[in-house]
Amino acid sequence: MSFYKGEEIFLGKQLLGELYACNHEALNSPEAMKEIMEKAALAANATIVQSVFHHFSPYGVSGVVVIQESHFAVHTWPEHQFVSVDFYTCGETAFPEKAMQYLIEVLSAAEYDLKEVKRGELNKIEKFITEE
Repeated sequence: MSFYKGEEIFLGKQLLGELYACNHEALNSPEAMKEIMEKAALAANATIVQSVFHHFSPYGVSGVVVIQESHFAVHTWPEHQFVSVDFYTCGETAFPEKAMQYLIEVLSAAEYDLKEVKRGELNKIEKFITEE
């Protein structure tokens, strides 16, 4: 599966988010962030393969939810009420925008910035494929 942007075809879509003034105790809990990120993946219609989350001392959580469509990653800075997320999907069945909206609502972000990046321009990739 691929995404189209004009005449260009891309293999994946990456949605990057920065969430500010998050007011939630989950920011310092790997168990809570795992649950929230897995629910975000399900909200995006993604298929969860495996999740790994780590707590840093004294503050912060990093984690990744590996999904069949690629991955959702997060890092928190509870002392700054800040969360950085990366939702990367391939194909046309998962919707990272829905995961992002879920996260913004659950973590009560007062403000956020989003950036969408298309990944793997197929026309460029095919230039380098050699036939055997």
